[in-house]
Amino acid sequence: MVETIVGLLPSQSRRSPVPMAFLSGLLKTATMVSASTICRADLERRIGLQLDQAILEDILIPAANAHDDTESVARIFSIFLNLEEDEEDGGRLREDRDGCYELDSPRSPKQSAIVKVSKLLDSYLAEVALDSNLTPSKFIALAELLPHHARVVNDGLYRAADIFLKVHPNLKDSERYRLCKTIDCQKLSQEACSHAAQNERLPIQMAVQVLYLEQIRLRNVINGGSAIGQCAQRSGSGVGSGAISPRDNYASVRRENRELKLEVARMRIRLTDLEKDHVSMKQELVRANPANKLLRSFTKNLSKLSALFRMRRVEVKPLSAKAASDARLLFQKRRRQALW
Repeated sequence: MVETIVGLLPSQSRRSPVPMAFLSGLLKTATMVSASTICRADLERRIGLQLDQAILEDILIPAANAHDDTESVARIFSIFLNLEEDEEDGGRLREDRDGCYELDSPRSPKQSAIVKVSKLLDSYLAEVALDSNLTPSKFIALAELLPHHARVVNDGLYRAADIFLKVHPNLKDSERYRLCKTIDCQKLSQEACSHAAQNERLPIQMAVQVLYLEQIRLRNVINGGSAIGQCAQRSGSGVGSGAISPRDNYASVRRENRELKLEVARMRIRLTDLEKDHVSMKQELVRANPANKLLRSFTKNLSKLSALFRMRRVEVKPLSAKAASDARLLFQKRRRQALW
């Protein structure tokens, strides 16, 4: 039945007349009744072509095992992103010739759709993070689907990662680090940075990075007033009265981002050195353990010897007064008999 309905749908296009809610309902039904792979792939492609029109409810697709079908959702997002890349590659020469904007610039006409999809994915991640059976590898794979410029702000991704860490408290340190590595701390709001700096579930590397970025922001705020005053003075004197173009401003921001990344890399190297020192200290303590075992064995044997001496002391304890007098009388009697 579902396959028949899908076969009657009009040919797929970027702006399909078929509502997103209807396509989502068909895909959920096809998944539950185990429809053919071709049928489900067709529905996934139709949804992926207009994913920027979807809401969270449209992509919450239950699997046959009562969990969310994250693999199907990953294919849907991949279809949308591949379509965006094809369109960008087709218009790259024209955009570079006109010099209007860069592909990852916030003013790109494709950026609004990508931003909508990025918010949708972050909401989906926060929803599936509540599933205790979701593995870290699947969560990380979903989080890394979007390109770097797709997320203008990483607060949604940080919230989803925090929920995942809260639901999965027994993750290894390496898994925590890989999970938090998907978050760009430079794109966190001030509120999210304040929360991350006090979040004990995050690895120490991310906490240090957040604290460092907070220090940089505070320094920029302090130096901002003097910088604004200098700009106003130059503009009043007629020197440098030309306005800064958006391209120059964007290039300046990118240079600052590269400098911050270099600083963060230096901090990571320092953390690595500290971790190596910590490991070497642990190894030294392990080497000292045999000496501690020898000392404990010697103490145990010494206690056994003390107990043995106490037992012998009890065996040779002195006679009572009555027994001593009887012994003296017996000795004197035997002595008189010997003299007679």
